[in-house]
Amino acid sequence: MAGLKSFALSLFGKEDMITNKAALITGGARGIGLGVATQLASEGYAIVLTGRTPEEQIKEPINKIKSFGTPVIYINGDVASDESRKAVMQKVDSEFGRLDVLVNNAGVAPRVRMDILATTEESFDFVLDINLKGTFFLSQRVANYMVEEVKQNIGITPIIINVSSISAYTSSTARGEYCISKAGISMITALFADRLAEYGINVYEIRPGIIATEMTAAVKEKYDRLILEESILPFKRWGTPEDVANAVSVLCSGKLAYSTGEIINVDGGFHIRRL
Repeated sequence: MAGLKSFALSLFGKEDMITNKAALITGGARGIGLGVATQLASEGYAIVLTGRTPEEQIKEPINKIKSFGTPVIYINGDVASDESRKAVMQKVDSEFGRLDVLVNNAGVAPRVRMDILATTEESFDFVLDINLKGTFFLSQRVANYMVEEVKQNIGITPIIINVSSISAYTSSTARGEYCISKAGISMITALFADRLAEYGINVYEIRPGIIATEMTAAVKEKYDRLILEESILPFKRWGTPEDVANAVSVLCSGKLAYSTGEIINVDGGFHIRRL
């Protein structure tokens, strides 16, 4: 990948790149990813979205993103697949010639919630292949691309943002594989923040709390009770994809340039320990 980027820059030069900053957002077909894509497009970013949903099924939200007038590409693929990851980066390079932001958002819950005493290897592999392995190896591929951008001194200051979850530190024994995958993302953040600091590439983690998406729709009644009646959150409301998107926007602003490896909680105060 590094060779591909170096070749592209040496062949075409800076003028071949689009002038917009470019953001790659995984799991961008719905929920948090779609919210982030919409926010960044409104700020002028060219957008590459990846997702497992066929494009014809999400034309309306994609058209909404395009309405901001910035280039938008949707790639149907699976971050768990190396072939898909490679194809995504080739598309980014050929269409935009640059990448300023990676938002690792793609994630799945177990197809069936099971007690950890009964969880299957199939479920474990399904969740970790997408949530953890996909995030690690896409970050690796993108990081090499971004390092080349920095070395070429073309005025790009790339960043990587990993979307994890309060499940990174909160036990849920009916979906242990999900918790493990999110805890792993926290370490991915620390590792890449450490490794890429010498290139001035900042790496951050956002930990959403209870966010209203398709993933949480199945347990809406439970969380309504916990939020409104049992007061597990200082802010007594659900979070929204827009809440997470606003945090991404702040991190992309460059105003936290001297911070890396930081965790931004977008959870209504859930992380506060209180009696």
